[in-house]
Amino acid sequence: MTLEALLSPRLSLCHLAGSSKKKLLLNIAQAISEQYPELDSDTVFNQLVARERLGSTGIGDGVAIPHCRLPGCEKPIGVLCTTSPAVDFDAIDRQPVDLLFALLVPEDSEQEHLDTLAEIAALFSDSRVREKLREADSSDALYALAINSAAAA
Repeated sequence: MTLEALLSPRLSLCHLAGSSKKKLLLNIAQAISEQYPELDSDTVFNQLVARERLGSTGIGDGVAIPHCRLPGCEKPIGVLCTTSPAVDFDAIDRQPVDLLFALLVPEDSEQEHLDTLAEIAALFSDSRVREKLREADSSDALYALAINSAAAA
């Protein structure tokens, strides 16, 4: 699945507010619910938090990829966020996170979920991509940089 199919300009959030992991996940859940009213923000939040309890989705280098399979979700949904200041996310390298890509997939999409996670992780493993995204000064710029970086990868 392409990043362009997963992500929309309205779910590219530059400088998302949140002083903790839970607050960021709550704000992400609310943004998703605003764009997809059929998805309840409390359910999205609870599923993301439940996944974090299994182990942090902070993959290192200031990046986290919170994700979950979600009942009622009909297609994969991505949310790209930057946050300032960086937030403790219990990342594998113990560094705070300032770049997040949240992923929701339909409940029965296990292989697609894994494949999409691998593609996102590969994109964010490139330090040049991370730095470009961090330099975005607006949500529109964040979206454009992400799409262009994915197309060039």
